[in-house]
Amino acid sequence: MKVPLLPEPSKKSVPKSDIGYKSEGAISISEFEDEEIEVGDQIEVLLERLENDEGIVVLSKEKAAHKQNWDKIVGVYRDGGLVKGKVKSVVKGGLMVNVGVEAFLPGSQVDIIPPRDLNEYVGKVYEFKIVKVNDDRKNIVLSRREVIEAERADQRQRFLETVKEGDKADIERKYPINSHVKGRVTKLLPYGAFVELEKGVEGLVHVSELSWVKRITRPSDVLKLDQEIEAVVLSISVKEQKISLGVRQLEDNPWADIESRFPIGTVIKGQVRNLTPYGAFVGLEEGIDGMIHVSDMSWTRKINHPSEVLKKGDEVEAIVLEIKKEDQRVSLGIKQLESDPWESINDRFKVGDMVTGQVAKIASFGAFVNLDGDIDGLIHISQLSEDHVERVKDVIKVGDEITARVIKVDSIERRIGLSIKAVNYDTEQLRRETASFEALRPSSDMVGLEHAFNLATRENEEWSPSEEK
Repeated sequence: MKVPLLPEPSKKSVPKSDIGYKSEGAISISEFEDEEIEVGDQIEVLLERLENDEGIVVLSKEKAAHKQNWDKIVGVYRDGGLVKGKVKSVVKGGLMVNVGVEAFLPGSQVDIIPPRDLNEYVGKVYEFKIVKVNDDRKNIVLSRREVIEAERADQRQRFLETVKEGDKADIERKYPINSHVKGRVTKLLPYGAFVELEKGVEGLVHVSELSWVKRITRPSDVLKLDQEIEAVVLSISVKEQKISLGVRQLEDNPWADIESRFPIGTVIKGQVRNLTPYGAFVGLEEGIDGMIHVSDMSWTRKINHPSEVLKKGDEVEAIVLEIKKEDQRVSLGIKQLESDPWESINDRFKVGDMVTGQVAKIASFGAFVNLDGDIDGLIHISQLSEDHVERVKDVIKVGDEITARVIKVDSIERRIGLSIKAVNYDTEQLRRETASFEALRPSSDMVGLEHAFNLATRENEEWSPSEEK
């Protein structure tokens, strides 16, 4: 409904409106923070409640606007039209877009080729096609990819409609597949560049065909209007009304012989170019990076983020583990430069050995102790004292130097069990304690070291000095 404002709104008072009812309607002042209002202004409002505790009708300007926008969006969806929207933020699986109401743009629908970095789209305005509307949940799903594909189809159609039937066969003869051609850039669009080969004949260089190794998001980043360029004819189809060109094909594909330049097992040196939650990207050569996954950074430590051991700009040594040419991926490893210490663990630690170390991490089920060689042993809560222990941190703290006895060594599960209470046990007592400890299975009281680290990172009481740096 549209209603006039009554006197006297101010920044401290709640604006009131005449809605033709026995009571005035009130709107929260927060809904007018970004705009000037005057007495007598007509505003659209939504009736939320006929009467609150003070006998005032509760109105909302924002909800009225949201409802109007929602109705417009639904109308556009039914008509098959497009909407303009501004990308607000990156979320899991895609982007959030403001089209008058909040809408979701899946990562697969951002472009024809899914982008690696969604952050580059934040803050920009695009046109979208609405592909799904859920009226009950108030969910909207968008697609920018379908808009781009429709534009490409329209461009091809309009171009080839200007070509006469008799000329089409001639075009195929003049521009055979793999031939080199020269032309002038006539149009730059988000998905590619149109190149005039001769009057009335244009080809399209898709953005993905501009470079083998560089991630080019817009052709305008590397090309200019009226620029003369050379390209290779990739395909020409009169039936599909499509002439495809490529610029990167003027050079050899560096991924074609990547295995000969970086054989599996080769030790490489490179600079850390980027860090992500799952690994570090290391430059191998111009435009080609290898990735060190967090799981390939240490044999003994649980690395939660690569920034714990590396930073951007670091020079690192790594070994080539795997190459997938079709996916343009090179997998690298740091820990593989050294032998796995767990392979010789039985020679270094034996049941009954006395060891000393520093408490590195505390969890509800026990404490991790850093031993010689950056190996961690676990003192289960049941091994802290002869007395019952409610909380681990009541007995020991991170940073404490402790002496304990080895009561379990398992190279398969990468687990060393330690005991403080068994420090002074004789041989028979130690045998019984070891047997008791052996009975603790990973599914119940005891856990494998790797699983224990995973649990520890989720414990509220977990605490490690390295995380305070």
